Amino acid sequence: MKTIAIIPARGGSKRLPGKNIKLLGSIPLLAHSILYAQQHKFIDAVYVSTDDAAIKKVALQYGALVIDRPQSLSGDFEPTVSALKHVLESIDGVVENVILLQATNPLRPDNLLQEAFVLFQEKQVNSLFTVSRSHHKLGKIMDNKFIPFNYEVGQRSQDLEPLYYENGLLYITKAPVILNNEIITKDAFPLEVNHPFANVDIDTQEDFDYAEYLIGKFQV
Repeated sequence: MKTIAIIPARGGSKRLPGKNIKLLGSIPLLAHSILYAQQHKFIDAVYVSTDDAAIKKVALQYGALVIDRPQSLSGDFEPTVSALKHVLESIDGVVENVILLQATNPLRPDNLLQEAFVLFQEKQVNSLFTVSRSHHKLGKIMDNKFIPFNYEVGQRSQDLEPLYYENGLLYITKAPVILNNEIITKDAFPLEVNHPFANVDIDTQEDFDYAEYLIGKFQV
């Protein structure tokens, strides 16, 4: 296998119980990422890493391969790279590239992954990830005072120095990098995506409701 997609999806969500199998549109949240990966011929296999029987059932139903994640790698504070590394160590064959699709970022522009993978190959980097521009006036609170960080008081928003945030839509990383406990490397290429889908990261019911609104608006 040259390129695989991995979707980490553990159980036990506290703020939105059962979110990974909760119906978004007409299909489970998790299924959006599985089906998205399956649309791309350069992906040789789609894996779901989970510790939850209900999630495993849904993943298999939608044609993904499942790697049972041990409880030792399923805690609230366990980094995502642990799940990716566990998948690589659990399967046969040599993997060159890993595409990370987070179940909580279910909506992605149709052509995004194709564009990202082409850039990943052209740039010859060890990793690529998606970012979006922030238009917020940011600051810190110190000693009960607000200290502007990226602007001066009175400055117009359109004149702000460009700052970007990691939006979580997708990541592409060389497999040896993941085996070395990294996802985003120092040479990572930041692919800018300014689309409403980049604002969706489901952790609460409000996040879920917003995703449902976007599905209706864009007829996903």
